Amino acid sequence: MPRPALQQSHGHEFTRIYAMGAARGELVVPNDQLIEAINSSDEWIRQRTGIIERRRAPKDITAVDLATEAGIEAIAKSGIRADQIGAVIVATISNPVVTPSVSTLVAEQVGAKTAAAYDIEAACAGYAYGIAQADALIRAGVAEYVLVIGAEKLSDFVEPTDRSISFLLGDGAGAAVVGPSDFPGISRSILGSDGSKWGAVGMSGTHAGFRAGDNEWPHLRQDGQVVFRWAVWEMAKVARQALEVAGITADDLTAFIPHQANMRIVDEFAKVLKLPEHVLVAHDIETTGNTSAASIPLAAHRLLSEHPEASGGYALQIGFGAGLVFGAQVVVLP
Repeated sequence: MPRPALQQSHGHEFTRIYAMGAARGELVVPNDQLIEAINSSDEWIRQRTGIIERRRAPKDITAVDLATEAGIEAIAKSGIRADQIGAVIVATISNPVVTPSVSTLVAEQVGAKTAAAYDIEAACAGYAYGIAQADALIRAGVAEYVLVIGAEKLSDFVEPTDRSISFLLGDGAGAAVVGPSDFPGISRSILGSDGSKWGAVGMSGTHAGFRAGDNEWPHLRQDGQVVFRWAVWEMAKVARQALEVAGITADDLTAFIPHQANMRIVDEFAKVLKLPEHVLVAHDIETTGNTSAASIPLAAHRLLSEHPEASGGYALQIGFGAGLVFGAQVVVLP
């Protein structure tokens, strides 16, 4: 007797981002507060990174707090109820324990309750990975709406004397509600990695979850030259590929929103891509700092606040970071 065929779910043909939310650390930290520890100057930091100040959160504020704040704003602006969200995805490297995940607590606190919830640890590409997965979950019929959040409390992992990365880092969270659409609002994503440069960005010591007694937390560090060359030249190829699979050219873009790693990287990236003058280039790093998985949604949120006319336009977003990992796609701005 033939066995019955398994039933398959059928979701929506297209997806889009409905709304975005943001939370930045409430403490404004100018360069002058950091230069003594790294034996440097405000001018050196500005020339090297383009950062004037960064936002950091007080000691008692966690990545969960930041993610929840950003998620609540995105849901409120999306026009849907929190209990309609079928999945909560949090991209973060700031969970101070191996388990449980940040996402389950965030789902509870934003009102998504029994939604599927999981974390993505893909560093600065985490948000792009999350958008790709939200798109897939909705088109597969697993969830109707997905909340994607990039959230980081990187100040917990700063070694103040480290001249490679300490002065770059900030705290914040950016969120997006993704749902079904009657037009293509998220292109096919380009995701990948380059493990040959695994050690170019990472943490010293062990995971913070294994901290005991007075042992120091691990801190972030990087090989700046390796990261710069890889980000500008190799990621430009990924960005072009993302445009190609989306079926558009740079001329069709309204905005370019790369990971806010360093202002020099962002500006050089735009030059290599030969972006037309009309394309808005996100420069959130100038006053927020590098917030890893949170940087793309935070930059998009600010860009839309400052340029509401960009709503409905195409944005190329690309994340790249520790691993080394990368992710890119073209989205319609909400």
